[in-house]
Amino acid sequence: MNYRLTTFDDLHVGQQATFTKTITDADLSHFVAITGDVNPLHVDDEFARGTFFGSRIAHGMLSASLFSTLVGMHLPGIGAIYRSQTLEFLKPVRVGDTLEATFEIETIDRESNCIALAGRIENQLGEIVIKGRTLASLMRPRA
Repeated sequence: MNYRLTTFDDLHVGQQATFTKTITDADLSHFVAITGDVNPLHVDDEFARGTFFGSRIAHGMLSASLFSTLVGMHLPGIGAIYRSQTLEFLKPVRVGDTLEATFEIETIDRESNCIALAGRIENQLGEIVIKGRTLASLMRPRA
């Protein structure tokens, strides 16, 4: 498959991209297998029912990982390099929730090779469950 590196000419302030994913039990199982995070809030129905959440919730970093998909595949896109990420977890995400992650370019600094993006993740009810700010750079083609 041929891939083309994103260039600064492909980007502009205000540009947006979205990625949508429904969170499944299998996603939680895969996340546990990868990370080893077996916090009972995420894996034990009985335990989770006794918390103020009232049921199991998805790992916050599982939901936030949708930002990684945006960076590397959509905005900035192929060849983007993650530099930093801030996150605010505002509402729980549950199995069956459909999440829509959105990035909007706030600034582009060609000199420092830095793209600042505002990010948010909303559930199917339109509630913002996570918001944050991302800094990314673009890979340069080999000379």
